[in-house]
Amino acid sequence: MIPSFLYRAFCRVLQLIRLICRGNVELAVEVVMLRHEVAVLRRQIHRPMLEPANRAVLAGLARLLPRRRLGHFFVQPATLLRWHRDLVTKHWTYPPSRPGRPGIAKGTTALVIRLAEENPGWGYRRVHGEMATMGITIAPSSVWAILKRHGIEPSPRRSGPTWAGFLSTQAKGLMACDFFHVDTVLLRRLYVLAFIHHDTRRVRILGVTAKPVAAWVTQRARNLSMELADHVNAVKFLIRDRDTKFTSSFDAVFAADGVRVIRTPVRAPRANAICERVIGTLRRECLDKVLILGRRHLEAVLAEYVEHYNAHRPHRSLDQRAPSTLDATPAPIDDIDPARVRRTDRLGGLIHEYRMVA
Repeated sequence: MIPSFLYRAFCRVLQLIRLICRGNVELAVEVVMLRHEVAVLRRQIHRPMLEPANRAVLAGLARLLPRRRLGHFFVQPATLLRWHRDLVTKHWTYPPSRPGRPGIAKGTTALVIRLAEENPGWGYRRVHGEMATMGITIAPSSVWAILKRHGIEPSPRRSGPTWAGFLSTQAKGLMACDFFHVDTVLLRRLYVLAFIHHDTRRVRILGVTAKPVAAWVTQRARNLSMELADHVNAVKFLIRDRDTKFTSSFDAVFAADGVRVIRTPVRAPRANAICERVIGTLRRECLDKVLILGRRHLEAVLAEYVEHYNAHRPHRSLDQRAPSTLDATPAPIDDIDPARVRRTDRLGGLIHEYRMVA
């Protein structure tokens, strides 16, 4: 606005100087012509639109003429006063405040949606109560409106849980076991008894033997039972196949601790899919790439790999975390320096572990 006003004022000053230097007759003729043009334009335009710079120039030039000559222009004294009132009003008028209730913060909306999605059995009243326990003040009607606006039913779900939710809930009390064999360099077959917890994906290798007789299998079951007795989350079910290596004495050990043994259907390896999959991982990542010399060698190899599996190897079902680090979340790193990455070799360099040092 200011550069435009200065430019137009400069042009008008030059025109005034030119008019002063001209003759009176020529000036009178030009004034008559301009008045006639203004009269014609007034019949065509009811109210001309003026920019702020135009208003400033006209207001300044009006100060140079006597009052009796101002009646011939469309900018009258009342117009100048109205312009001044508009400027005063604009200067002292504050931006209007939003009517009605204050808006709900985005974080509060996101929390309402999260609570509703993670707890399908909660209605909007239950969600409101949970937020009240955290000290978040919000009206129940606002919770209802947020859920409706995002396509979530405010009333609690009356139907049963989904299969995914049901299996995730039951996984805390599920454990599976199975035997798998490894052939040594001298073609001697060794049997390995492996257990895996469905919830944490923690793997346990209970022993390696060439003759898995009933007494050996039962003793390994007792060792595991004593280890599980110290854990808070007790195992409720044990899944095993119908292999004859699992005798009745093996089942009796777990039954004494209140663990129900569930046998899979005949020729249905998918019924014990999680244990079968971890055995496949053991073979692909470790055993298929190592020549086993004997029982002690196999025990050492499995012990080192299981330590890597439980303490470092990321798992997709655990949000890319290891079973032993479920409670630890690494801090995100924005500035990645490759020089700070360190590598640890496992099994003679067969497996690499990487970590970021400070």
